[in-house]
Amino acid sequence: MKYFILPCILLASACAKEADQIPAANIGPNPYMGASCSQLGATELQLTQNLETLTAAQKSAASGDAVGVILLGLPLSSMSGNDKETDIAVTKGKLQAVQAAKVKRKCR
Repeated sequence: MKYFILPCILLASACAKEADQIPAANIGPNPYMGASCSQLGATELQLTQNLETLTAAQKSAASGDAVGVILLGLPLSSMSGNDKETDIAVTKGKLQAVQAAKVKRKCR
C-alpha cells in the first residue's frame, strides 16, 4: 500500500495548479516608471485581458490533468505543455508592477 501512495502524491503534485493558487512573479515597478498614466492604464487593461485568457487555459489544463490522472494515471495537459503556470506568474507580476507604478505616479 505504501508503494501506491507515493506515486499518487507525485502525480498529483505534477498536475496543473488552479490560476488563483499561482503566486505572482516579483517584477517591481521600475520597468513601468517611465510610462505615462494613460500608458499604464492601457498596459494594465492589456495585462488583465491576457491574465483572463491564461486563467481560462490553466483551468482547462487543470481539468485535463485531473481527468488524465483518473483515467490513465498521468497529468496529460501538463505533459503536453498546456500548463500556463509560468505565464500566469509573470503576467500577475507585471500587473502588480503596473499597479505599483500607477500608485507611485499618483495616477487615477
